[in-house]
Amino acid sequence: MQKNRTINVENSINSGQVFLWKRNGDYWYGINGQDILRVDKNGIINSFQNSKVDFFRKNDNLDDIIKSVSKDKTVRRALKQYSGLRILRQDPFQCLISFIVSSNSNIQKIKMSLEKLSKKFGVKAKYENEEFFLFPKAEKLAKASINEIKSCGVGYRAKFINEAAKMILFKKIDFEFLKNCNYHETKENIRTIPGVGNKVADCVMLFSLEKLEAFPLDRWMIRVLEKYYSNKFQIDTTTITEKQYDVLHEKIVKHFGPYAGYSQQFLFKMERENYQKKWL
Repeated sequence: MQKNRTINVENSINSGQVFLWKRNGDYWYGINGQDILRVDKNGIINSFQNSKVDFFRKNDNLDDIIKSVSKDKTVRRALKQYSGLRILRQDPFQCLISFIVSSNSNIQKIKMSLEKLSKKFGVKAKYENEEFFLFPKAEKLAKASINEIKSCGVGYRAKFINEAAKMILFKKIDFEFLKNCNYHETKENIRTIPGVGNKVADCVMLFSLEKLEAFPLDRWMIRVLEKYYSNKFQIDTTTITEKQYDVLHEKIVKHFGPYAGYSQQFLFKMERENYQKKWL
């Protein structure tokens, strides 16, 4: 069991959870809201703001999680292949905007758009002789014009970004409150944000709002379910309706257990690696 406690920084960052990260020598540097994190190969974090963020969720009971998700043989295989992959605990606002931007896009394009947004609306900071741009605050994006946001390459999502920022700014969405709500309440709340469908909501809940049973379903995950679980989850379409999504999520949690989000992350990583898809 001890080997499962080792963090594989490379696999965790390159698993579709985060986008504003880059490797420089022995370290990974990433933007996490109003902070810059520097991570070494052992997962030791130095923070620009001296914050004590448990970014790699070291305090999760990994023994329980591994035991629970290993009941499924395909997850067990993915776990062996990508041991040390972790769910990351992200800044909720950055996570929300990142996954609104991610709709119908690829990782390189998402990264580029988020970098442009940060450069245009974020604060410039110098850390270890390097220049970074912190993620824009909600206030900044709420006050920006749609065209200004659009100039960052986000297309039709510019309006959603602006409206999401307004909802956060005016406390219509309270992330701290939602961390303590159950999965269904949180999802209902998050889904009131324009541009947030089931998949985006599940990403935000899993990666920033402490909902480890969230299981984001995109075309990669539908492919996984069709390939390995066709008898269990009968999926006969590439797009899932709202109602189908809820029913499917219930079946998924029943099968994978309370840490279904960890299962999802291992399966997602394995499938994309099988297809040799690019990461950051």
